[in-house]
Amino acid sequence: MGIISSSVARKFSMALSALFLIVFLTQHFTINVTSTFSPETFNSWSHFMGTNVLVQAVLQPILIFAVVFHFIMGFILEYRNRNARGVKYVSFKGNKNSTWVSRNMLISGLVILAFLGLHFYDFWIPEIIHKYIEGQPNNEAERYYPELVAKFASPVRTGLYCLAFVLLAMHLWHGFSSTFQSVGFNNKYSKGLRTATLVYAVAIPAGFVFIAIYLHFQN
Repeated sequence: MGIISSSVARKFSMALSALFLIVFLTQHFTINVTSTFSPETFNSWSHFMGTNVLVQAVLQPILIFAVVFHFIMGFILEYRNRNARGVKYVSFKGNKNSTWVSRNMLISGLVILAFLGLHFYDFWIPEIIHKYIEGQPNNEAERYYPELVAKFASPVRTGLYCLAFVLLAMHLWHGFSSTFQSVGFNNKYSKGLRTATLVYAVAIPAGFVFIAIYLHFQN
């Protein structure tokens, strides 16, 4: 209830959940980028993540909770911000008031959420069916790379992934700035860290785009 009633607590919890998801995003990228130069490493790391009890029983539920919490809190903040303004602008002034990204964080967030749904449909649900419904053995470490490549055979699906990554870059770009503001980070290191995070906001999604296109042309 404190998180819901306090504006500062809502923004701070939103920032913390975002930072946690960024850690996951970095780990996810690290594993996936190995598919472009070492399928054996990708298979090995994917098999470890898919069979490790700590990852499956502890980290995975925490991740799902963080994703749901982050998006619900985003909707709450957007709703309260719109109500706080009271009236709409008489005229639209574009970037004089704010950037397109900051005005449409909810839209980019919804697209990313839809992308996560597609991602779960493509990878997480088949993995759950394979292990827990069909009862297939968990020692098939070599199956992950071929399954990954097959998912990017369609140019439409590959294009959807790339579009989602572009919106992710925009979401991260504004999200990092908002996070620093929410947690009150402002010291002699803040300028350099802000620059590093903006580089991250572009580099990681661009890396995912490269992976998607690379895998598409492996078909």
